[in-house]
Amino acid sequence: MATEERHGEKPPVDRGLGYEPRDANIKGLLEFAFWLAVLLAVTLVGMKWTFHYLNKMAPLGQTASPLVEPGQQQLPPNPRLQVHPHQELVEYCEYQQKMTSSYGWVNQEAGVVRVPIDRAMDLILQKGLPARGANQAPPGAPTVAPPIVVAGVGLEGQCGYLTEPRLTASSEGGESK
Repeated sequence: MATEERHGEKPPVDRGLGYEPRDANIKGLLEFAFWLAVLLAVTLVGMKWTFHYLNKMAPLGQTASPLVEPGQQQLPPNPRLQVHPHQELVEYCEYQQKMTSSYGWVNQEAGVVRVPIDRAMDLILQKGLPARGANQAPPGAPTVAPPIVVAGVGLEGQCGYLTEPRLTASSEGGESK
């Protein structure tokens, strides 16, 4: 089917009245609002009746909220939510740094002490580690090769970003990672 097009002429546009010819149905809107209010009132009354009925059938007892009786507050079971996780991590890392860089007793009765890591490495280099031959392994011990650790980013653990950069085996030219 072919259509005729006239070049240069615009098709006529029916602009109409430019407004709605009739108003909104006020009676219908008011009726809807009335029945909506009735439905809400019936729902609220029904919920109130249901709660009273269920409370009579099986009372809930004491409230479980720790805010009701401030004298008897108990901590919830672990794991608990951390309020200031970054600050707690900083404090944890400071504690770990203190424990690995200071002297102290671990068990004074048994004579077990804690020494700084640098001092412990120096002592191991001076005295060496106790060694035993391959034929002296305890019976039933697995013969597994030691794990290979490749130096890289992230090997410092969760406190690594708080410590100073260290020299690694892969940084030969004195570069630090």
